[in-house]
Amino acid sequence: QVQLVESGGGLVQPGGSLRLSCAASGSGFSINYVAWYRQAPGKQREFVALIASDGTTDYAASVKGRFTISRDEAKNTGYLEMNSLKPEDTAVYYCYSDSRWGQGTQVTVSS
Repeated sequence: QVQLVESGGGLVQPGGSLRLSCAASGSGFSINYVAWYRQAPGKQREFVALIASDGTTDYAASVKGRFTISRDEAKNTGYLEMNSLKPEDTAVYYCYSDSRWGQGTQVTVSS
């Protein structure tokens, strides 16, 4: 059974950094396309970033220049490096790949 498992969330002060991971497990599954979404309390889930199978990346305007998406195909893992975090980045972050969602990891940015 294929699963996506996020990790790396936590509490961080404004201006801080976090690195989220999305580990894929299951036979025959390769994490070559990965997207990250987030959902803040009372809001809809929104797109954050993606990396396509050819390595092309795209970012939401609100995170461009602060977040970096990457993947390690050998480890079957996707990453989201988040820098210069702001309180408005607080949300549950989900990874998405091959029509599957992870369970989410909480990111809280607060002093």
